[in-house]
Parts: sequence; C-alpha cells; structure tokens
Amino acid sequence: MPSSTDKAAPSDFKGRIKPIWCPGCGNFAVLSSLTRALADLNIDPDNLAIVSGIGCSSRMPGFIKCYGYHGAHGRALPSAIGIKAGNPRLTVLAVGGDGDGLSIGIGHFPHAARRNVNITYLLLDNRIYGLTKGQTSPTTRQGFRTKTSPHGVVETPMNPVELAIIFGATFTARGYSGHPKLLHKLITQAISHEGFSLVHVLSPCLTFAKGSGFEYFNSIVKPLPDDHDPADRQAALVASNDAETIYSGVFYQSESDEYFSRMQQDGSSRGRELDDSHPRIDIEALIDRFS
Repeated sequence: MPSSTDKAAPSDFKGRIKPIWCPGCGNFAVLSSLTRALADLNIDPDNLAIVSGIGCSSRMPGFIKCYGYHGAHGRALPSAIGIKAGNPRLTVLAVGGDGDGLSIGIGHFPHAARRNVNITYLLLDNRIYGLTKGQTSPTTRQGFRTKTSPHGVVETPMNPVELAIIFGATFTARGYSGHPKLLHKLITQAISHEGFSLVHVLSPCLTFAKGSGFEYFNSIVKPLPDDHDPADRQAALVASNDAETIYSGVFYQSESDEYFSRMQQDGSSRGRELDDSHPRIDIEALIDRFS
C-alpha cells in the first residue's frame, strides 16, 4: 500500500485469491468498480472490512485485500454493524445477493437502514439463486421461468430501492454491471456518505438466468433524468417504480446523525444529563487501549 501522501491504485486492493465466477458474470464489473472506488478514496486496506453472507456475490471479500468476513446466510448486515461498533474507525462494507439479503436476511435490512449505521451495503441482484443453480429469488420478475417456477413466477418481485427508502436509508442508489463508469461513481459516493448507504446493483447471471442477462437489461436500464432531485423522497419512490424503465443513479440522499455518533452525544441531547452512574463511553480510548 502506498504511503498516505501517495495515491492508491485499484491494484493495491487485489486479493490473494483470483475470482472464480463464471465467465461474463456481472460481479466482475462490481469488483472492478469497487476497487476503483477504494483507490479514489485512498482507503488503507488495513482500515477496510468487507462482510458477506452466502451466494456467488458473497465471495467478494476473498478477492480484495481487506479484513474479510464470509459469514452465515443472511447475516452480513448484523455482522458488519458489529464490526463497525467494535471499531468505528474502519470503513465497513456488506456485500450480498438478492437471496441472501431479501429472503433469509430481510429482517436485518430495515433495522440497519433506520438506525443509519455508517456502513455501505452492496446488494448484487441477478434475480435468480445463482449459487444453488437457478431457483426463483425474491427479485425474479413475474412470468420468468426458473427451476422452481417452471410455468413462470407468479409473485410480485421485491424492489430493494423502494424498500431502502421506506426503511429510512439516508443514501439509496441503483447501479448496473453493464454501466461500470456510473457504478464506480455510485459506489464512491456511497462509501463517502456518512450513514447507511445502499447500492442496489443489477448484476446479471449468464449461466442460470438466461433471458434475464445483459441482453435484457441493456435496453431498459437508463440513468435517472438530469432534473431528478435526490432530496425529494416522494420523487425517489416514484422513480424506483417506473413501469417501463429501470433507472440507475442516486434516488435519495439525506443528512442525518449517524448511529454511533448519536450514541456518543451528550446525555442532554437525549433528554437527560449523564452522571457517574451513566458515564459516556469513550470508544476512541477503548480502541487505543486494546489495539
């Protein structure tokens, strides 16, 4: 890693393990966009933690030079929050797929968002269970045929962008593996945001989601209109549900105190004075003591 006065390069974040995704997988573009963002922000790998759950996308920590944690199915967010609580100085990212985050892990999503914990959540969505070879996922579109829905999916798919806005996320964006320049920009903005940030990434699976790959998304994924106001929550919700176009870009962004910074505020700002029986926790002192 270069010194603090030198500019980092994407190669500085190259892990010891080579990616083993299928050729053409959209996750390759996400990995490239992420390492470029980390380099742009000059983040020290020694201060970077990436947490994942289960799925193809959850292999990501192994391909990056960082503190990587490949955890249990659907538990990427609570694990990431725990790491951030233990050492708020770290840049913490959670990475997972549509199945990991919106099926078994859905219960953690609203609480991470409403608490406004300063972590970035990259939700890589290929609209299929890729690792287990082609079953219906929570985001599979209606009518699409899978191994578990051979006559076509009948359920209404989940919309991660809409959910994040409703849950109270202070930064919500959507990117697409087929538009790597914009994706790189969005990930950079998300990591820079002080609070919980979601980047929903459309990342096609070419092996098990035939008919829902780049050939499908290329014609319907478009950047948000230039006049879209990310401070307008209602406009963000409307744009996230457009019937004909899947928009990409920053849908919604607001400023709010981050969770752990609120915990460190004076008791008077929380409606009571701290006294000897309710001392203020000095996290910085604890980190210095035990690191």
